[in-house]
Amino acid sequence: MVAAKSLMSLGGDNTIDETLFAHIARDLTEQGYSIRHAALPESLSSALFTYQQEMNGEKFIDAGVGRGDDYLRNEFVRTDEICWITGESATGRDWLSWAGQLQVYLNRHLFLGLFSFESHFAHYRPGDYYKRHYDAFRGEANRVLSLVVYLNPGWSTSDAGELVLYKDEQDRVGTKVTPLMGTVVTFLSEEFPHEVLPANRDRYSIAGWFRVNTSVTDRVDPPR
Repeated sequence: MVAAKSLMSLGGDNTIDETLFAHIARDLTEQGYSIRHAALPESLSSALFTYQQEMNGEKFIDAGVGRGDDYLRNEFVRTDEICWITGESATGRDWLSWAGQLQVYLNRHLFLGLFSFESHFAHYRPGDYYKRHYDAFRGEANRVLSLVVYLNPGWSTSDAGELVLYKDEQDRVGTKVTPLMGTVVTFLSEEFPHEVLPANRDRYSIAGWFRVNTSVTDRVDPPR
């Protein structure tokens, strides 16, 4: 039994509960993924939602696949738009601080060797999608753990837009996750194919990845 314990404070009364991190760690150990509804601190969820709504649309770019010189826009695969979170705003820094505390907890308790974290806001317009894919290819040892947080108040089942998490290549049913405000999803990046189904209204989220350090003498990971 893990007692609740505040790890830090984010902007006033927005505290992080160690119990949540313990639940995520247990879920990852037992099944390789975790789905926790309304788990992100409410004040942080609200701040992130407000910030994303107020962002200049010019900051968003069409999402693609790959990175660096291999980055490619591919509407067959995905049609959403994204904006990377750099920590230039107070809200972005609060989010990165929360993710950083989760990284510390998981490294301490699961020995994952998580070295860095990258994330972006994602906006799916009505009808947008991201077809079935992996966040990392087996053996590449870069993205280890995927993290998704949803920022959609008042979402109903008729709005659709679920994340579908499949347990393996043979699974054709999957586990559907409604993108409700504050829901936190984590899963092993190499293990679970997944997709985002088209929604009937604008859909907002943050997607992030914890990485291990694969830098070598002539190559920095992640590439800039």
